[in-house]
This record gives sequence, C-alpha cells and structure tokens, in this order.
Amino acid sequence: MSDFFVSYFSKFAEAVATVAPDDLLIATDVVGGVVGTGRKVIVVGNGGSAAVASHVAVDLTKAAGIRAVTFHDPGLITCLANDYEYERWVAEAIKSYADDGDVAILISSSGCSENILNGAIAASELGLSVVTFSGFEATNPLRSMGEVNFWVDSSDYNVVETTHQIWLLAVVDCLIDRSVVTT
Repeated sequence: MSDFFVSYFSKFAEAVATVAPDDLLIATDVVGGVVGTGRKVIVVGNGGSAAVASHVAVDLTKAAGIRAVTFHDPGLITCLANDYEYERWVAEAIKSYADDGDVAILISSSGCSENILNGAIAASELGLSVVTFSGFEATNPLRSMGEVNFWVDSSDYNVVETTHQIWLLAVVDCLIDRSVVTT
C-alpha cells in the first residue's frame, strides 16, 4: 500500500513543478497591480475550484492585504442562474460586481465549464485583467482566455485542483514577501 502513496504524491510533485516561474511572476504582478488602487481581485470556480477560490480570496484579503471576493453565496448563484441560466451566472455576477481595473481569476479543472468561460468573456469585455487556471485537455478553451494562463497536464480532479491551489498560494506568498521586503 505504501507504493500507492509514493505514486500518488509523485503525481502532485510532477504537476506542481511544471509551472513556468515567469508565469507566476506575471500573475503576481497582475494581482499586485490592484494594490493602492482601490480595486479588487475576483476569484471564481465551481465545486472544488470554488473552495480553492475561497481560500485564495481569504488569504489575499487577510494575509496579503489585497481586497478579494468570490461569488459562492447560494442566493446569488441561484438568483442569477434562475434569471440568466446557469451558464451565464458568473458573467452576470462579474458585470454586477466588477469595477474598472479589477482582476478576475477564473478556475476550471476541465477548462470547459460554460459559466467560467462566459465569465472570462465578460471580464475581458469589461477590460479586467484575466488570469486562468485549467487542466485536463491541452486544447481546453479557458487555457487561452487570460493574460496569463496556467494549465495542469492531468485529468485527475484532485491533482488539478491541488496544483491550482499551490500555484495560487505561491502567488499570495510572493505578494506577502514583496510587501514585507518593501516596508
């Protein structure tokens, strides 16, 4: 049984190591660009990716001092999904809550979730900076919709979601480190 865990953790280590450090620096600069502007970071995902989004938004706010929000209130989701269809609720939430100069981080393990794709389109149309996180197929549509796009070469939800979380929290920790160094 120990072979299972050795193999299991090696999948995570391999996935995490595939990130281009320069892309993480770009994402750090994009997210850090809201500091001192009164703008915010909007982080959205579905299911496990919603949990990742919530964790990242909390850490951005509390630990890095950057305003961040998620759209995971059941009332908001069901209201917008009922009125605009589920595929449009993220786009409508972004239209309702985004301000000029905000950043949208959109997370979809498959990169094919219609609500996240429509959210990316709405964010781009509003002029927001967009950062995407996806996995599964290399040709997934979300992978090309941001200023910087992160992709995990795996079809295993746990590997993809955990890798997204590690990369996003690395950005948060880099932002924290920068603020400590510059103060």
